[in-house]
Amino acid sequence: MKRTVLVTGANRGIGLAIVRQLAELGNTIFLGTRDLKAGEEAAATLRHNGLDVTAVHVDLAVAGTIDTAIQGFARPGHQLDALVNNAGVLHQQPLLELTDAQIADSIAVHLTGPLRLIRGVVPGMIARGAGRIVNVSSGWGSFSEGLGGPGAYGITKAALNALTVRLAKELPPEVKVNAMCPGWVRTRMGGEGATRSPEEGADTAVWLATLPNDGPTGGFFRERKAIKW
Repeated sequence: MKRTVLVTGANRGIGLAIVRQLAELGNTIFLGTRDLKAGEEAAATLRHNGLDVTAVHVDLAVAGTIDTAIQGFARPGHQLDALVNNAGVLHQQPLLELTDAQIADSIAVHLTGPLRLIRGVVPGMIARGAGRIVNVSSGWGSFSEGLGGPGAYGITKAALNALTVRLAKELPPEVKVNAMCPGWVRTRMGGEGATRSPEEGADTAVWLATLPNDGPTGGFFRERKAIKW
């Protein structure tokens, strides 16, 4: 089944790997990016390899870019079958040393931005009787794993997890929403010493974005296995 998918934070790292893997499965992908130039360059490289990828400006800290993107996905042929909320931000300062701007950025990218996107695209999914929402979270956002990470990262990822649980209660079962942890991945955020490649980190998100009708909803997964909140 061919799907149309938006992946945010997708011009590099795990997001780009998710885009590539979904496109290689024959899907139409919108590569969401804060930096449109970088996104267009990444999309052009993938199109050169025969993949159906288009860059779109989505800055989760700027509501106007989200609203403009949502309007675009209302056009025929652009309706989303799946949304992967992958964008992330990591401010290294301890929680009480963060600036107001850094706190607002963390909340926007990990919670209010994804919620605004979901609110905009879910009505179409419900009307068409199918949809997949994947929230790329982290073990640092898990209470069972101790809410790790610096600053507001673990707290706001925990909020994204809570959003996942709540949405699964409110959405019809044909619109599936799940969270996932990619593990420690070799990206600009994860560093060169990380144990997993971006391709390995992307796998569970790709699986959740392409779940069959009898797949799970309201869960938290790592390596395609359920983990504790």
